[in-house]
Amino acid sequence: MPRSDDDLIRNGTSGEAELDGEEESDYEFEDLSPQISRVVPDQSPKPNDAADKLLDDSAYAEVRAAVTPEDDLSLSINTPRMWTLSLLFAVVGSATNMFFSLRYPSVSITPVVALLLVHPLGLLWDGVFKRTDDPVETFVNGTLWSSQNSPHSNGWVRFRRWLGQGRWSEKEHCLVYIASNVAFGFAFATDIIVEQTMFYKQEATITYQILLVLSTQILGYAVAGMTRQFLVRPPAMIWPGLLVSTAMFTTLHKDENKPADGWLISRWRFFVIVFLGSFSFYFLPGLLFPALSYFNVVTWFAPDNVIIANLFGTSSGLGLFPMSFDWSQIAYIGSPLVTPFWAAMNVFSGLLIVMWLVAPILYYANVLYSSYMPILSASVFDNTGKAYDVTRILQSDFTFDAAAYQTYSPVFLPITYVLSYALQFASLTALLTHTCLWHGKDILQQTLDSFCSGPYSSQDFYQPSSARSTDALLGNSNRDASRKAGPASQRSSPYYDIHNRLCDRYPDVPASWYLATGLTMLIVGMFLVEYYDVHLPWYGLLLALGICIVLYLPIGIVMAIANQQISIYLICQLVSGALFPGRPIANMIFVTFGYITSTQALKFSSDLKLGHYMHIPPRSLFAVQMVATLTASLTQIAVLNWMLANIPNVCTPSALNGFTCPIARVHFNGSILWGVVGPSRFFGSDALYRHLIWAFPLGAIAPILIWLIARNTSLDSNWRKINLPILFGSLSWIPPATGLNFSVWALVCFVFNYLIKRRKSAWWGKYNMTLSAALDAGVAFGVGVVFFGFVYTGAMKGFSWWGTEVFKTGCDWRGCAWKEVGEGGKFGPERW
Repeated sequence: MPRSDDDLIRNGTSGEAELDGEEESDYEFEDLSPQISRVVPDQSPKPNDAADKLLDDSAYAEVRAAVTPEDDLSLSINTPRMWTLSLLFAVVGSATNMFFSLRYPSVSITPVVALLLVHPLGLLWDGVFKRTDDPVETFVNGTLWSSQNSPHSNGWVRFRRWLGQGRWSEKEHCLVYIASNVAFGFAFATDIIVEQTMFYKQEATITYQILLVLSTQILGYAVAGMTRQFLVRPPAMIWPGLLVSTAMFTTLHKDENKPADGWLISRWRFFVIVFLGSFSFYFLPGLLFPALSYFNVVTWFAPDNVIIANLFGTSSGLGLFPMSFDWSQIAYIGSPLVTPFWAAMNVFSGLLIVMWLVAPILYYANVLYSSYMPILSASVFDNTGKAYDVTRILQSDFTFDAAAYQTYSPVFLPITYVLSYALQFASLTALLTHTCLWHGKDILQQTLDSFCSGPYSSQDFYQPSSARSTDALLGNSNRDASRKAGPASQRSSPYYDIHNRLCDRYPDVPASWYLATGLTMLIVGMFLVEYYDVHLPWYGLLLALGICIVLYLPIGIVMAIANQQISIYLICQLVSGALFPGRPIANMIFVTFGYITSTQALKFSSDLKLGHYMHIPPRSLFAVQMVATLTASLTQIAVLNWMLANIPNVCTPSALNGFTCPIARVHFNGSILWGVVGPSRFFGSDALYRHLIWAFPLGAIAPILIWLIARNTSLDSNWRKINLPILFGSLSWIPPATGLNFSVWALVCFVFNYLIKRRKSAWWGKYNMTLSAALDAGVAFGVGVVFFGFVYTGAMKGFSWWGTEVFKTGCDWRGCAWKEVGEGGKFGPERW
């Protein structure tokens, strides 16, 4: 059974080493060459073996299992090969994910795909440009320092050697992966551009787009860089989500292919086969037989029956029949193959209780007038049952028109939308309570540990434990031992682990670099909000960044320890809506600068920790992150503008091939709720949705009840696996996700991460993540080929048969309501 995050913390953050029964032996430094240092076991017994191991390997078993405690200084890093592949994947990945982000169902290329695909490209590069008789090269901090080029070499030979310098290694591989990780997530600011241009009909110039995207994407660097001392350097901040990647680097570069439950095929060959199969099969649900994707088979027998459409529909229904043959539907909320089974069961429990049980009861009881709307929709509605026309309550300068609002209609939410907001409110307070109860002591201790880890000097080279006084290791340092190992408070501290000492060989990035980056982007942001007509004053921008800065360190500590992210999205929406009512564009800008700066900073801190584990020179890492971010941002702006100009009916229900902009539509609805109408009109004393406020205290109290029961149970008790923040927060995907996306996702997770993992654990360990990456890549490539090769060109125009139309013929596709509003009639309160 996979361990919960609670078990991980108890086993990984106690401050004591888990030796896991390993042979107790001392480790000493062996100088293999002037350019390489490794930690190797010494067979001679010495006292205080366990204490020495604390310095020569990580104190945490999870890290020891996935990260090697050695550094090869001879490896090349800053090479044309690394930069070319980094830029290639940054452009292709960011463009692909930007393209798919406007589509439903969507699919995203994860950085794991880049991790697997770039490896053969790196080896191919070496095969093309390297020769056995090339001169010896010397690298310092990963950069070519000297090469014994013959003065008689011609220009082509010199150019070839320059391209082929060094060898493809795990460090170059790691940097390409980090560039992909930075670039692959589509910029949240592009959704603002979509909302402004397509929904609010406001012009957004290219200059405005570039300034908005760059400032919101890069500000997180300053926050991440200035918190390195607390989130990256301390060994207690293990960032468990990174350990799979570090293990993959080791596996690929060691070229291991051990049998797994009788399977001898290599990971790479397995990836190629699944990728080709996934790509080929996608032509069925994606082009020839789309009913296999929207597999609402139950509704085919009674297409106009509203109840059947509500319960079993896949477009506007709850998806009670979990079946789809389209991986983009199955993995819409994330790949089920990489989600722990215990977490998936929390998500499914929330779906079962809230969406499949509570939602139908409230809907058919017409609670909050919900029966006059579809049971599930990404739209909000007016009092005639039609999609809300926000332009009717906006003035010419895109601010709120109160008189027009009173004349038109209040905003009504489908019942699943109401429950989704309630769950998001509850998840915020539940996460704080859950974290305090289960991880409070660990967070406090590790925060103190972070403060104990003072600034690290790079003046002294790494010294092995055998070169130090045992008393210094145990904390009883004397002056002589301090001189040998560096400052006693740092070098003799158990918090100053092997990875810190190995990374200290490389010049660190000065804090001034991060401060200059943050100040520059702050100036850009201030200019943006003051020059352009977004209705957010400069002090609103500072407040958004202030919320991010104040909350970032506790959010980062929780993420680094428990791999759980606390979102400040709703906090930013509510604060902005309260302070700047009637300004939807201002609300979106405020949320972007507050929420996205925090999210980007978490991503950058995670990458810094990965570079720390892989012993990447920090300045090379900084350069790769910055260049990849700039490249991806400009690429996404170009792709977005092409799509908005060239895809017919984009961001409308009649858009070609599903390019309806579902995520932007949800954010647009949020800007209506909190930016135009405002929190006071939703949660005031007489407001229709005032009862949603109770989700905040209920979310705070519920984890206490679970904790009181679980704290006295065994470690493998199911009570300990109940995680209410996950149960509440995951359903925030609804809408635009539907019940089908969750139900079929949970079913696949059960098959692979429970049944197969238990019965064929070796197969699961070797192939499961590779299978996920191959399915994602195959479908993504298939969607691109289908759209550009057949749909966009008109090659399939007029192609129609039963398999392309059957799922569109009934109430599920039309979004029928249980109760109809008569001609000229209205529903809802008489006054609002």
